[in-house]
Amino acid sequence: MAESGNKVIAVTNLAKSYGDIKAVDGISFEVSQGEVFGMLGPNGAGKTTTVEIVEGLRPADGGTATVLGLDVSKDTRAVKERIGVQPQSPALFPSLTVRETIGFFASLYRKPLPASRVVEMAALQASHKVQFKNLSGGQQQRLSVALAFVNDPDIIFLDEPTTGLDPQARRTMWDVIETFRHTGKTVVLTTHYMEEAQRLCDRIAIMDYGKIIAMDTPQRLIEAHTRESAIQFKMKDYPGDEVITGLTGVCKMHRDGDEIIVYTNNIPSTIAALLGMASQRSAEISELSVRQPTLEDVFLKLTGKRIRD
Repeated sequence: MAESGNKVIAVTNLAKSYGDIKAVDGISFEVSQGEVFGMLGPNGAGKTTTVEIVEGLRPADGGTATVLGLDVSKDTRAVKERIGVQPQSPALFPSLTVRETIGFFASLYRKPLPASRVVEMAALQASHKVQFKNLSGGQQQRLSVALAFVNDPDIIFLDEPTTGLDPQARRTMWDVIETFRHTGKTVVLTTHYMEEAQRLCDRIAIMDYGKIIAMDTPQRLIEAHTRESAIQFKMKDYPGDEVITGLTGVCKMHRDGDEIIVYTNNIPSTIAALLGMASQRSAEISELSVRQPTLEDVFLKLTGKRIRD
């Protein structure tokens, strides 16, 4: 086991292309022992391809990746013995119970964790005798994540573990992941949910079009890239971008359909100007809210677009 603070993953100039598409475009990063490292970006950003290369599941076209000091291209089997992987779309046996599924995967390893411990970690004690096909979507996803821990790995890779879950089930999964992190394991998490990344990750690499466009702690990313407050609202009879950007205090804006976000360094003045403009033009404003900047705003600033499922 690597000591706390040691670099357990090192990626240098990693590249992977499919025809003319650069899925991973020369990225570099390191992950420390005990860290929850997030890769944030929209579908197609290159997150899954990057993770699969680091796991030894997919060959790279260029660059290097080492895991626990092992070259994944040369020591693939040794790497796989020391990592746990939760894929996006697991193919599990529908007629096996939770405990039977865990037992089957445990039989593939030399020193697995006790099945009862894995059931507990996944918070599935009440469902351990239920067949996989009869579990709820959230329970199936928790079981999929739990299987990454069966071999008591040093590093766990979770690839968009909450995709497709409703908000309540997603938060339950976050609790499970946080329970896992308290065991001292290193976690590499891919996601396209801003709130998830901000809550769970010690550091985040924001990816877009195969590149890492920013990397730091969530708070430092926010402080470095977006210092203004956000005013979010909807408006009928939209007067145009020039009118909105001309309001007092507005530094920049983003419009997505009928939803508008303006960034301001003077909330009272901007709101007063906005309401005054709407009154003059008889434009209806709804769902008005003021908030501090988030990772969503960082992504907007860096890419000019919002993350979509």
